[in-house]
Amino acid sequence: MSEITIRQVDLANPKEVEALVAMIDAYAQHEMGGGRPLPTEVREVLGERFAAHPASLAWIAWLDDQPVGGLVAFWCFSTFSARSRINIHDISVVDGHRNQGIGRKLIEAVEDYARRTDCCSITLEVRGDNLRGRHLYQKCGFQGPTDWSPPESMVFWKKSLS
Repeated sequence: MSEITIRQVDLANPKEVEALVAMIDAYAQHEMGGGRPLPTEVREVLGERFAAHPASLAWIAWLDDQPVGGLVAFWCFSTFSARSRINIHDISVVDGHRNQGIGRKLIEAVEDYARRTDCCSITLEVRGDNLRGRHLYQKCGFQGPTDWSPPESMVFWKKSLS
């Protein structure tokens, strides 16, 4: 039986960047990402521009040689801590592979990386109506608002890394 492996994306490797773009497009097509594929003109330049951005970070969940999940993040800086932090921008798990712990494994890989690079925290934003995402983030130790925001809102969550 095959096992899921999580690897940080080598942004110099076109095949890995292409797989990442596919994961972002899968997220865009999900209802939580807007329910539509990325526009062709975005998809055509996304990989190159993402790889060229100096703050880009990404991880992919692989099942054998097939990408089944992805996480996009960016380096940030906390002026109140005088340390780096990582902001998770997108998490995607493709249809047929949800509810298998892949999202949690992706977050754990980011957390491991953040601890090794002496980050003070990991942040993310989540739609008010994304109850599955909020539940996952709580299980992973993120703290968000105590009230449930309206569906159209985005709320910021944070996990401190003491």
